[in-house]
Amino acid sequence: MTADIFSSRASSAPPRLWRNARLATLAAGLSGLGVIEAGAVLVRDGRIVFAGREADLDRALAAGAETIDVEGRWITPGLIDCHTHIVYGGNRANEFEMRLNGASYEEVARAGGGIVSSVRATSALSVDGLVRASLPRLDTLLAEGVTTIEIKSGYGLAIEPELDMLRAARMLGRERAVRVRTSFLGAHAAPVAYRGRNGDYITDVVLPALEASRSEGLADAVDGFCEGIAFSPEEMARVFDAAVRLGLPVKLHADQLSNLHGAALAASYGALSADHLEYTDEAGVAAMAAAGSVAVLLPGAFYAINETRKPPVDLFRSHNVPMAVATDCNPGTSPLSSLLLTMNMSATLFRLTVEECITGVTRNAARALGLSDETGTLEAGKCADLAIWDIESPAELVYRIGFNPLFARVAAGHAQFRQPSITPGNPIR
Repeated sequence: MTADIFSSRASSAPPRLWRNARLATLAAGLSGLGVIEAGAVLVRDGRIVFAGREADLDRALAAGAETIDVEGRWITPGLIDCHTHIVYGGNRANEFEMRLNGASYEEVARAGGGIVSSVRATSALSVDGLVRASLPRLDTLLAEGVTTIEIKSGYGLAIEPELDMLRAARMLGRERAVRVRTSFLGAHAAPVAYRGRNGDYITDVVLPALEASRSEGLADAVDGFCEGIAFSPEEMARVFDAAVRLGLPVKLHADQLSNLHGAALAASYGALSADHLEYTDEAGVAAMAAAGSVAVLLPGAFYAINETRKPPVDLFRSHNVPMAVATDCNPGTSPLSSLLLTMNMSATLFRLTVEECITGVTRNAARALGLSDETGTLEAGKCADLAIWDIESPAELVYRIGFNPLFARVAAGHAQFRQPSITPGNPIR
């Protein structure tokens, strides 16, 4: 559904040649970031027609295209935030302050905090209200060059509120020039009325809501939280079995606080990704490698909850498991809405390299969403999702903290310039 909406916007995009550029193509056949000096990107009908050395461009191919000289700036694929919970109501700043003042998590919960407060605030909003609440968070990400975002449900915990979250996510993709992929996360937590009765909650709410989301075209994938404080592997298997019957791919919040072998469970279903993974063991990593699942690392949550156990990055490397990184933007455990800062945190906290960080928000993030054929690299045939940067080297995208060097964001061929005086009709000189 979102791909169709994105394509309709792309069809009206004018043909353009972005020239005199330095490209980080991220193309799989090239080493490192796939760097091409003195490069150009030709875009027509919202698709990349050419991405390579400008000297190799067939000028007949570019006939009629508007030419924009980017004066040696860097062009990367548009960034992809492949794990977010940006649709929600309210915030949890008050409980954050309570914890700073010494309150325990139990005291916060007794005061009405935690996920219960997010469920209450989210369920109180209409679809339009959820969209209005979420747009500032989305706009912040777009301003950093994000052209694709994944959005989960999970703060409804009842059939209609869960569906409303997904409806709001779809509407965000119509309100802004961004590709939205949705994940049904009904198995996020059991509401108070079902405490101690996870199985009944799955039967009464999760499975019917999943069926409804599929019939309404609201879900692109199915997610869950496999953890001692959430759902067991056996309970998640019920949800994933239903996803398989409905023809939906799966992903999983796995092994974040303990090792319940969630990564291996996800891999057994051919999951697109397993996410968090701080406690994943080598058997789980090997299972992910065999299944081709992406490891999505979420340093924002690691930081916010003061976790000390880091995900097994060296095992992912040795088993050739692709790593993506994402904000995990949510009201409680990762109130983070900067993918640039997420890259810095991935490098600083998890010791990822610059190449791994940038690959993690482009090519590997696309793979984590099942979009490798559509976006994530600068290659002919891919959607024209670009980010153009005022930087001297790609390392600056990871190195800087609190600084946004984006010059222009191009989504399906449509450009948005951060400097209003610079437009396609008035190119930089």
